[in-house]
Amino acid sequence: MGPQIETNIQQISFLSFRAIACALLVAHNKYFLIYTYAKGKAAPMKTILITGAAGGIGTYLRPELKGKYSLRLSDCKIINTIDKGESFMKADLTDLNSLCATVEGVDGILHYGGCAGEAPWETILDANIIGIRNIFEAARICGVKRVVWASSNHAVGFYRRNETIDHTVYPKPDSRYGVSKVFGEAMGSFYADRYGLEVVNLRIGNVSVKPADRRRLSIWVSPRDLAQLCTIALDHPDIQFETFYGVSNNARSWYDNRNAEAYGYRPQDQSEPHAEAVLNKEPNTDPNSAEEVYQGGTFVLSEVGRNPVPS
Repeated sequence: MGPQIETNIQQISFLSFRAIACALLVAHNKYFLIYTYAKGKAAPMKTILITGAAGGIGTYLRPELKGKYSLRLSDCKIINTIDKGESFMKADLTDLNSLCATVEGVDGILHYGGCAGEAPWETILDANIIGIRNIFEAARICGVKRVVWASSNHAVGFYRRNETIDHTVYPKPDSRYGVSKVFGEAMGSFYADRYGLEVVNLRIGNVSVKPADRRRLSIWVSPRDLAQLCTIALDHPDIQFETFYGVSNNARSWYDNRNAEAYGYRPQDQSEPHAEAVLNKEPNTDPNSAEEVYQGGTFVLSEVGRNPVPS
């Protein structure tokens, strides 16, 4: 081997050694900084706005999310009991300026305000149509990226109970209330695509300590399972626009919730332990009636008395 070749090999070896050494030094400094930050300074707690905080879902979620986030509670009603780590701001969903003041400075929104059931069109329009538009618009104006909101099983309530549906099905609302939830899902999609918001539609079944009737054995969600879904929806880094079913691990469920499971949802509760008590106290019903055929239950019934089940 000639002297020139040996010199080149030595230079290459030296350069390779120096590159490796530099890489190791950079890696050491990087992880040292991460370790030092983790040891000396915890990441600040996120501030999350809960609208409709005086309602049923908000009341269930507050203790479940306590300590995980700093909670800014909002409702059109005054909440008199405010715990440590919580604050309250009164707001009207139909007043965008009021809502912007409430949204300003938060890191994410859990929207559970609005009308919680079937109602005259004028009520639905103000609370659930204008209201959800204002939530997304306030988030856009104030620079809040993540919005998680209460859609509903009633957005798909005209699917039959012998069908299992997932997050990709075409909407089939069972009521004006269900129509308002379909509108909200469409509005969320628009704000995600047009403005880059990160949106999760939670098609909630029924949240309570335990299921109250036969239908709810299929759609029940416990407060802690709903809180788990909310945490995933708020914190998962890869969400752009998604739909999850807000249900526990129910044996009688009508929903394929693998989309939520793909993001880490692992429900802890199930309705079946309550089934015997529920069924024993519930009277027999006509299995061919509309409220038994369709997933939406009594929401599918028309005010004019027409049975929507085809003959």
